[in-house]
Amino acid sequence: MTDVTSNAPDGTPNWLDIGVPDLDRAKTFYGTLLGWQFQDTGEEAGHYNLCTLRGEPVAGMMANPEDQPDVYWWNVYFAADDCDGLVKRVTDAGGEVVVPAMDVMDLGRMAIVADTQGAQFGLWQGRAHVGSRIVNDAGSFVWNELAAPDAEAAGEFYRTVFGYELEPVPGGMDYKVLRRAGDGRYIGGILGGSETVLGGGGDPVASWLTYFAVDDADDAVRRVRAGGGTVDSEPQDSPYGRSAAVRDPFGVPFHVMRPAPEPEA
Repeated sequence: MTDVTSNAPDGTPNWLDIGVPDLDRAKTFYGTLLGWQFQDTGEEAGHYNLCTLRGEPVAGMMANPEDQPDVYWWNVYFAADDCDGLVKRVTDAGGEVVVPAMDVMDLGRMAIVADTQGAQFGLWQGRAHVGSRIVNDAGSFVWNELAAPDAEAAGEFYRTVFGYELEPVPGGMDYKVLRRAGDGRYIGGILGGSETVLGGGGDPVASWLTYFAVDDADDAVRRVRAGGGTVDSEPQDSPYGRSAAVRDPFGVPFHVMRPAPEPEA
């Protein structure tokens, strides 16, 4: 488990949120699956709900605005010491601005951008709100992975924007691990030759996908089905843990994963 008490270094995943067509149903589904409770931040904030774990915020949720497309996904945000500066680096690298940089009350500054293959992600420059206060523990995110047609091009984009180091995974899979420069911390991965159908349907697109940590992947899959979700792939073991690809009742894709135990020192 990691308790986060201050802003993470540039390029570190630090928040998640989602817009859904039925907020009450989403709360029931994710509350039952991940043990979340919910805090409505009020009318001024558009009734944005904080998803909390043991009283600490780990993600956000809101009703999808009626004027927005009928497509839903978990949007991952990356820490930004300078949100406006990173937006410029995104556009300089060939990406696009979806929502320009703006202040969110006294909480922080944010933007939504897209990479060169169309995958959207957020930037979050924390002030009063540093992001997810618990990560790498059951009920919080443990990994984020980009499904992209061209892993090489995607890797170059994120290396240019965030300064990541790229590490190919051996074994024949078109997969690159992203490592934070300086300390070498693993922060995510890119699965090449792949795209995702997001919640609400439509054509496959490049997209970031989130892995939520759980105590028992098989039990989590049962909870997904019982809550009206679906399973894209049954739980499988890997050197990194036991995981399954699932979808919530609105078709939003994500993974549930029981991480492998940390190696003994």
